[in-house]
Amino acid sequence: MSLQMWTYLIVGVTFALYIGIAWAARVKDTKGFYVAGGGVPPLANGMATAADWMSAASFISMAGMISFMGYSGSIYLMGWTGGYVLLALLLAPYLRKFGKFTVPDFVGDRYYSTAARLVALVCAIFISLTYVAGQMRGVGIVFSRFLEVDVNTGVIIGMILVFLYAAIGGMKGITWTQVAQYCVLVTAFIIPVVAISAKLTGHYIPQLGFGGTITHGPDAGTYLLETLNKIGTDLGFAQYTTAFSGPGAKTMIDVFAITLCLMVGTAGLPHVIIRFYTVPTVRAARLSAFYALFFIALLYTTAPALGAFARYTMVNALHLVSYDAVPSWFGNWEKTGLLAWVDKNDDGIITYHEGAVFKGKPMFSEDQGKHGQRLVHNEITDNSNELYIDNDIMVLATPEIAQLSPWVIALVAAGALAAALSTASGLLLVIASSISHDLYYRIINRQASEKKRLLVGRIMIGIGVLVAGYFGINPPGFVAQVVALAFGLASASFFPIIVLGIFWKRATKEGAISGMISGIGFTIVYIVQTKFMGMAPWLMGISPEGIGSVGMVINFAVTILVSCMTAAPPASVQDMVENVRIPRGAGSAVDH
Repeated sequence: MSLQMWTYLIVGVTFALYIGIAWAARVKDTKGFYVAGGGVPPLANGMATAADWMSAASFISMAGMISFMGYSGSIYLMGWTGGYVLLALLLAPYLRKFGKFTVPDFVGDRYYSTAARLVALVCAIFISLTYVAGQMRGVGIVFSRFLEVDVNTGVIIGMILVFLYAAIGGMKGITWTQVAQYCVLVTAFIIPVVAISAKLTGHYIPQLGFGGTITHGPDAGTYLLETLNKIGTDLGFAQYTTAFSGPGAKTMIDVFAITLCLMVGTAGLPHVIIRFYTVPTVRAARLSAFYALFFIALLYTTAPALGAFARYTMVNALHLVSYDAVPSWFGNWEKTGLLAWVDKNDDGIITYHEGAVFKGKPMFSEDQGKHGQRLVHNEITDNSNELYIDNDIMVLATPEIAQLSPWVIALVAAGALAAALSTASGLLLVIASSISHDLYYRIINRQASEKKRLLVGRIMIGIGVLVAGYFGINPPGFVAQVVALAFGLASASFFPIIVLGIFWKRATKEGAISGMISGIGFTIVYIVQTKFMGMAPWLMGISPEGIGSVGMVINFAVTILVSCMTAAPPASVQDMVENVRIPRGAGSAVDH
């Protein structure tokens, strides 16, 4: 059976499974729509949390970033993993004890202010839309290659699917759908890595293959990482394992800022936080956090190995190879616009070196060059690099490059779709619940019936899908970059307010409002300047992906300063914070 037929079969079966689960778990009340009725078992919630958190950025883009950036690519691995640990240990149990449906709900009640609730609502929507744009781009990439439709059509198909099961099942349907999606995505990620590791290094455990020796070919007997260092040097790149130096390497301060931003941004992501409201008790929240960390680790400890394998196989397959001799997968990826060759010296040989091939993204014409390559409508740069490779194709293309079975390649496509759609559904529910619960019910119409609130929620999912689809078709960057911007916005807005709200009784509504506005305001201005206005990073060279860490510091400082200058919160609010933070019965041994 052909690759396309395998893809239609496996993707079709998984899609039918997702919609079937959503229909079976459809909800008729707001508690089921917002928090799955609060009765999800910890093991299932752990799997759903892992699927919700491991987005298209984790599945598609992270290993690709590690593949191209080498050592510096570990910022995504360390930041996202460390952030989940921070969330699970520092925030999740306390937020679950507060018992609110959404982050804006927590902010509104903790900071006793409708204005604070509205600011948090705007932040939640802005973060979620930025994040979901990356997921829609991931969906479009997978569809464009494996189902041979254009990226825009792929995004539209994904929009329809995620709307169906998010609107029908609410959080209850999404939770059980995400359990299935986790099983699909982790299986799809690990099977090809194990196969490539065994083929390349003889180790069936990818983590061992990552540090092992190559078993065949011209590099047989040499360590994989040593070979990658030599390849990087020969091609003009930084050495794969070298930090903070070489062409294109990030500075130490930028690596630190991005890692910190991703870490605290994870702890402030509203679609992950809401998962801890779906379990029945605080103990169940802690237990589900432990399960989720284990399930996440299965993929995250494998990603560096896949990144190294992908780099090695891609370079060997393409560098100094005649275009006429490239395998069929090269032409298939060319059609997506994510892989391009420009024959600068007219020799018919693909030359791959450090440096941009042309300015901007490839814009193909229907004409072909002398050697058959598709012509590109972009200004060609004057360096020797002739090959453009988008980061986001590495995970998806590597099984093809390694000549694995078609069913394995199709499984990877299904896994990538599962990762993107699981996170997209969680994000869309955050948007829907924030507007229908925090804005419509809590502020506009306190007398709204269950039926009307559910209707508003489903309408908001539809609107959210349309906006997300637009940004999926017109993305501001590749998947991991777009998602990193969302983490920056979360770290600059929610993380300080949640931490201070739990651990500092003196934090006031004026402080929280001022802190959120100043933190996210600074971060948005910096991102717009450096990403869309052509301005160079002007604050210590920190990239837009890491500037949220500075926004977080501004938020903390402004919140604390303004809180100290304004009246203390009411006694009832301070008592609520005390009761949430200190376990019931604490201090009894001292009192007696």
